[in-house]
Amino acid sequence: MKTVITELNWAKGNEILTKVGEIIYDPDLWKKQDLPKVIQDADVLIVRNQTKVTRLLLQSAPGLKVIGRLGVGLDNIDLQAVKDRNIALVCAKNANSISVAEYVFAVMFTFARHPAEATVSVKQGYWDRKRYTGAEIYGKTLGLIGIGEIGTRIAIRANAFGMNIIGYDPFLPPYELATSDFGVKLASLEEVISCSDFISLHVPLNKSTRYLINKQVLKLAKPTAIIINSARGGVIDEKALYEALVSGKLAGAALDVLEREPPLDSSLLELNNIILTPHIAGLTEESQIKTSVMVAREVIKVLNGEPSSCLVNM
Repeated sequence: MKTVITELNWAKGNEILTKVGEIIYDPDLWKKQDLPKVIQDADVLIVRNQTKVTRLLLQSAPGLKVIGRLGVGLDNIDLQAVKDRNIALVCAKNANSISVAEYVFAVMFTFARHPAEATVSVKQGYWDRKRYTGAEIYGKTLGLIGIGEIGTRIAIRANAFGMNIIGYDPFLPPYELATSDFGVKLASLEEVISCSDFISLHVPLNKSTRYLINKQVLKLAKPTAIIINSARGGVIDEKALYEALVSGKLAGAALDVLEREPPLDSSLLELNNIILTPHIAGLTEESQIKTSVMVAREVIKVLNGEPSSCLVNM
């Protein structure tokens, strides 16, 4: 068995795969021109979000049996091409959901209390307690757009902080834990945007979600609201977001994902009321160990003809 890993992977996953066959691991392979040549005799291809798994690329690997996705987003993979080739696709289901949930709270507390900014001020010789009085997140309304595994984990934690939680998810089945046990009140997209102090996005990127958060939607938000995107770039219209942040129609934003990564020429880089992180919401040591091990084990299961709970339903 030959496995090609085109992006960053943690050592524990690689070690598991090495025991069952040859692996080619190059975290920069996704951007190299010889990628098609490297995978031409591969049985397994393991990627993150940068590798564009197109129909053309798949034609370079006639013996490919399994694709492993180090994460859960599938917008960089041509799913129809994978299905046509009868290639199994497994993802790291729920492996990084705790990390993403904790990232959302890190962002909310940063906007509420500004500890890093206050630290810089103190080091510069100031002691401005009035400026850095801050606010509680207790009693604030958290709006979740998308209430899957990550949204549910956020709701559990938001309850502990005494937040009010509302959510929008047209695909959420009745009697889910988020609504029945963890206090998420279902509402329309417009209600979530207009009523929330913090708005957190947890949806995939597809035709129905591209620019879901656009100029018209942002007009509904409170001028004191903070929007957080740890889902996918492209869910937010970044031009409309920039205009809302500059005009004061929105207090702030935190983007872990952008339409173009890295955002070398984005106007968002000019703003002081935005947090920009390099796609790290799900990137913690713990989550990446789990991700690498899970994908390695599930790939092996599929190759051995064993059932996999992480197999994407094609």
